[in-house]
Amino acid sequence: MLGKLVLIEMEIDKMQQQKLRPRRMRISPAMRAMVRETTLSAKDFVYPIFVVPGENIKEEIPSMPNCYHLSVDNAVKTAQECYELGIPAVEVFGLPEYKDEDGSSAWDMNSPVQRAIKAIKAAVPAMMIVGDVCLCQYTSHGHCGHLEGHYVDNDKTLKLLQKVAVSQAAAGADIIAPSDMMDGRVAAIREALDENGFINVSIMSYAVKYASGYYGPFRDAADSAPAFGDRRQYQMDPANAHEAIKEVDLDIAEGADIIMVKPALAYLDVVRKVRDHIHHPVAVYNVSGEYAMVKAAAQNGWIDEKRIVLETLTSMKRAGADIIITYHAIDAAKWLKEGE
Repeated sequence: MLGKLVLIEMEIDKMQQQKLRPRRMRISPAMRAMVRETTLSAKDFVYPIFVVPGENIKEEIPSMPNCYHLSVDNAVKTAQECYELGIPAVEVFGLPEYKDEDGSSAWDMNSPVQRAIKAIKAAVPAMMIVGDVCLCQYTSHGHCGHLEGHYVDNDKTLKLLQKVAVSQAAAGADIIAPSDMMDGRVAAIREALDENGFINVSIMSYAVKYASGYYGPFRDAADSAPAFGDRRQYQMDPANAHEAIKEVDLDIAEGADIIMVKPALAYLDVVRKVRDHIHHPVAVYNVSGEYAMVKAAAQNGWIDEKRIVLETLTSMKRAGADIIITYHAIDAAKWLKEGE
């Protein structure tokens, strides 16, 4: 009797093994598309633009192949290309004509960033424009605020950031994105925007910004490397994840509309932790070092660039990102169109 029961159980196990075939869901492109859990779209992307003084300038950034320093006229053309590809937003960074101790060119309405924001909004009114609010590329010392000796004075810096945010909103920015990591800056910027009539300008906070080695090529692009020391006194320790939730909670309480995690690829565990914690939109920044590594490997023929880029961006979406700021945006949008 016992032997018969064993045989019956073995037969049942055999039948179940034959029926449970997950490969059925992968059998064809149509089936894979139908059951796909995560989809990537050009609408997910924000494309970063680096604007510089001058006219008719388009100079490739050596450490970031296929990314350029653009004069305002060419920045407008790039924004138009993005919009035609279905990319809904650009984020504008700039190199100023002059630098000083407090980075006053950051709120100069004649600086490249403000001029580019205004020109892009005039040429492509439906394009969302994100203004990056920081001071590192505008200060003579390369740090993100007002210095007292070798210390960035938090509260004095807040007043400077308010000026930058208001100037960008006045130029036409739809979203203000403070990336400085000063305590209280979201509340300070929200107050300044509201007081100046920009109640509908959103804040996308770089709430979880790590002191990362992945920023190297960006500092080449934005001429923003610090003249001394580093930024570990105000950017987050890469070893910390629980601290990210504290930063997120503080920024939401201060009025942030969108929460960003930066960098993206090495911090997808943090992205998931943030996504599970909040109901606000989550953005990630696929930063310059992540981009440069892919481009270098592709140029050497070591990887399939298209496949790696789309897989990487999908991983960010799968981890919980609603918005992906990426230098791959234009190429990725073209590749996604090819697959339609």
